[in-house]
Amino acid sequence: MKDSLIEIFGTYAHIIIFLHVISAIIWIGGMIAIRLAVHPNLQLIEDNRLKLGKTLDIMGKFFNIVIPFIITIIVTATIMAVGLGFRANALGEKSNLISESAMHLYNIVHIKEAIWLVMTINFIYIYIKRLKAKKLFDLGELKRAKESVALIPNILLPINIFLGMVALWLGITLRGF
Repeated sequence: MKDSLIEIFGTYAHIIIFLHVISAIIWIGGMIAIRLAVHPNLQLIEDNRLKLGKTLDIMGKFFNIVIPFIITIIVTATIMAVGLGFRANALGEKSNLISESAMHLYNIVHIKEAIWLVMTINFIYIYIKRLKAKKLFDLGELKRAKESVALIPNILLPINIFLGMVALWLGITLRGF
């Protein structure tokens, strides 16, 4: 499997990196657009039922758009990590064998992996909160539905936006080495 991933990356590196970067841009850019453009305008709707319904619908459509891109990020990151040799050995085994510069790259790759993992877990949590809110909304329980999604625009989404920006910065850092 490892040799196959190395060969795939060696043959299709530009395509894999492009898919990885464009997927990150779509996910992060989408979150920024939702938080900074869509959410404030939804708040202008006075009818609470309409506002919450539109919010849940927009979130659902956004999730349907970004889920394939999140999967693409995970797949391409795995191919790149293996293809570039960052999965050869455990850090303890490599530390005496590689230069300080290579160790720095190794650390950045694993920090990025951790960031994308946290973002994905946060996304799954947001996804579940939205599903719960949608069920409550459909049952006419507006107050409980609103409570279910209350953390998303002010805490959970900004966390993912920030982490995504850090991951992009680290990715650019990696390409500079």
